[in-house]
Amino acid sequence: MNDQVVQYLEQNADRFVEELKDFLRIPTVSADPACKPHLQRGAEFVYRQFANLGFKAEIVPTAGHPIVYAEWMQSPGVPTVMVYGHYDVQPADPLDLWTTPPFEPTLRDGCLYARGATDDKGQVFTHIKSAEAWLRTIGKLPVNLKYVIEGEEEVGSRNLDDFLAARKEQLNCDVAVVSDTSQYAPNQPAITYGLRGILAVEITLTGPKKDLHSGVFGGSVANPASGIAKMIASLHDDQGRVQIPGFYDDVIPLSEMERQQFRDLGFDETAFKAELGVAEVAGEVGYSTTERRWARPTCEVNGLFSGYTGVGPKTIVPSKATVKITCRLVPGQDPHKLTEALHQYLKSQCPASLAFEFTSFHGCPAFVFDPNSPYIEAAASAIREAWGVDRVRLIREGGSIPVVQTFKDVLGLDTLLLGWGQNTDNLHSPNEHFSMQDFHRGIRASANLWQKLAEMGQTPVASVPDNLC
Repeated sequence: MNDQVVQYLEQNADRFVEELKDFLRIPTVSADPACKPHLQRGAEFVYRQFANLGFKAEIVPTAGHPIVYAEWMQSPGVPTVMVYGHYDVQPADPLDLWTTPPFEPTLRDGCLYARGATDDKGQVFTHIKSAEAWLRTIGKLPVNLKYVIEGEEEVGSRNLDDFLAARKEQLNCDVAVVSDTSQYAPNQPAITYGLRGILAVEITLTGPKKDLHSGVFGGSVANPASGIAKMIASLHDDQGRVQIPGFYDDVIPLSEMERQQFRDLGFDETAFKAELGVAEVAGEVGYSTTERRWARPTCEVNGLFSGYTGVGPKTIVPSKATVKITCRLVPGQDPHKLTEALHQYLKSQCPASLAFEFTSFHGCPAFVFDPNSPYIEAAASAIREAWGVDRVRLIREGGSIPVVQTFKDVLGLDTLLLGWGQNTDNLHSPNEHFSMQDFHRGIRASANLWQKLAEMGQTPVASVPDNLC
């Protein structure tokens, strides 16, 4: 990478941390209506970062929280890259479990503790500072850059799809970059080339119109709690396989090469069990823990409630019982098709004496990026140099990032998922933190990535406006 850029990053490292602290002090909790003014402040903070660098930037109002859009389109003949991230954060509760206040960023043991440190303010900030380093030293970027930084990711990106569809032509580019994932392990940087999809539903069974005395009425009416328990028990066989008809019909199996790659990662199952506090792992028979987590479909109960849950006994037959279920999906599976299959299967398991109510929430298919893509190689080269390692892990992750599929569907884009943090950074939990070593390495990798992509020599699909050349 350019020596001037490297020197700039080194000389300004402390300032970058202080600016990140300012960003993290803004309580941009998108789920809390009381934080709406802070979400506006967060958008304005991001906007100023770009405006001060000479980007063409704007704060785009939505029906919810604003989206910040910025572009630098002054390098004809090179790829155009879109960076996506979010400035909103999860609620900080429970506050009493934080060692230091969640919106007072604190450095401890080489890590910065604050809500949003890793998810996603710290990570998206690396891509802003990398652009700054090029512009403040060389005066231009090696590639054209577009940024979409939203304020509703933690509440389902309610207005992002409309924004992307409305700006489809303006957002035309070659590849997207998202840093909202993690490394494989400390000092083992990774590129995530696959994510599982998801479907989410809720089922309520209703029996009597009110809770009944179990002594007076028990045994004469159906119990919704018992009915929903049997329903849940029917979802898996004793081999851990999901029993929804057609659930595995469209699954694209892992290749032997991928299975070997997973084995070569050296997963420590003993340490995994110790970290989670479980005696044994469990799941679909015939697959490793890594394969189950990253590349096999699942059906999980997320919540189950019925009747009396207070202290001591209360002898009732409950009126209602509710279960929340999500399925994680792999390539080939259609969330809409499987939502209906789940609906029909569970309905068939419901006793005729209980009323059945089914609610579908959201879904998205799985995502897989070709691991042989030249974009992957450019990213791997940039990360190797920044981390000083010989190898970058190619991994899948079990979670879902719906926006990745939206980019594919709406913009025709593949996405590089480059995570600088760790799975142990307490994302969504008290004491969220981000290693400052990884923060700085992330900035350097990002700055290096722009150069590596430019060196690919690809003819860009995005056009550069004549008045910006």
